[in-house]
Amino acid sequence: MSEKNKFETNAIRTQVARSQHSEHSAPVYLTSSFVFDDAEDMRASFAEEKEKNIYSRFTNPNTSEFVEKICQMEGAEDGYAFATGMAAIFGTFAALLDSGDHILSARAVFGSTHTLFTKYFPKWNIHTTYFDVTDLDRFEALITPNTKMIYAESPTNPGLQVSDLERIGALAKKHNLILVIDNCFATPYLQKPVAFGADLVIHSATKLIDGQGRVLGGVTVGRADLIREIYLFARNTGPSMSPFNAWTLSKSLETLAVRVDRHCDNAEQVVDFLVTHPAVEEVRYPFHPSHPQYALAKKQMKRGGNIVAFQVKGGLEGGKQFIDAVQLCSRSSNLGDTRTIVTQPALSTHSKLSAEDRLAVEITDGLIRISVGLEHTDDIINDLKQALDSLL
Repeated sequence: MSEKNKFETNAIRTQVARSQHSEHSAPVYLTSSFVFDDAEDMRASFAEEKEKNIYSRFTNPNTSEFVEKICQMEGAEDGYAFATGMAAIFGTFAALLDSGDHILSARAVFGSTHTLFTKYFPKWNIHTTYFDVTDLDRFEALITPNTKMIYAESPTNPGLQVSDLERIGALAKKHNLILVIDNCFATPYLQKPVAFGADLVIHSATKLIDGQGRVLGGVTVGRADLIREIYLFARNTGPSMSPFNAWTLSKSLETLAVRVDRHCDNAEQVVDFLVTHPAVEEVRYPFHPSHPQYALAKKQMKRGGNIVAFQVKGGLEGGKQFIDAVQLCSRSSNLGDTRTIVTQPALSTHSKLSAEDRLAVEITDGLIRISVGLEHTDDIINDLKQALDSLL
């Protein structure tokens, strides 16, 4: 697809070659393997002297189309599609890190990512040091001779801290480190980490990329040489995305821009309501002037996204009471759905962290994370109001 076309056009018009049936929409290629014309075709394909699908654990027309779209959106050279977001995170680390390597990670990361760093990677002599994305002045002192990779989310889950991607990118380049950014909350429509120096960008496609709570998926895109290693690792270990999920996610990308814009519209109205309610002690949203990194968010993001975090009165019990009182909003650990979803991270997504670790990343007991959906905002706000009123 032409680079002259806009984001929305490429998301819709990038498509695998039509078959002899001249289909308008790409079909689902539900096949485990592919055939060869002759012995020489088979040899050349396995020798990678020609681009050809061999086995759907390696490549498939549907996963190739999905990856191509994400690469265009992110400005990346190449990519690989995984079965889940966590498979993308693990596969990226496992492919590129060796025993003895050191990771510098933002302290505020998804709970399962934290578990990888603290429980599993130490078994293979891979260790992690956390840094505070809001205090980069101390960052360089944490770099060791064994440091190989920097990892961060922006905005973070669930505290919505914003990482200074340009500054971290410059530090990564200065020290020849691989910079990996989780862009899940922003999506490539709102933020492009590669433009700020990221070598690799990871998405849990399960979230806003799908947008309708249907399928699992993950994807890593970025520098071609790094993706080559990730591809070889995944080809041999098998965490690949299914063709059906890739087809679903590729179709979802056709509406990403219009969906995310509506999500942001709704989130902004929800924030305006929350800051006025007496049962709410604090509201965090990257594009609200009260956010401590508001100027940075405005610099590197197009809009503020659909995730809002807010602190309710009453701490842990107040949060539980609020969660129990919602009627329209869904109680779920997922996010990025058409449906508005509320969760209490201290009891769900980050419950495996110690109380001390949660506080270090601003996850208080009464913190609520809301993934603002596409329902009419009057109905979302009315439900939030009646649930918050129950705390007064």
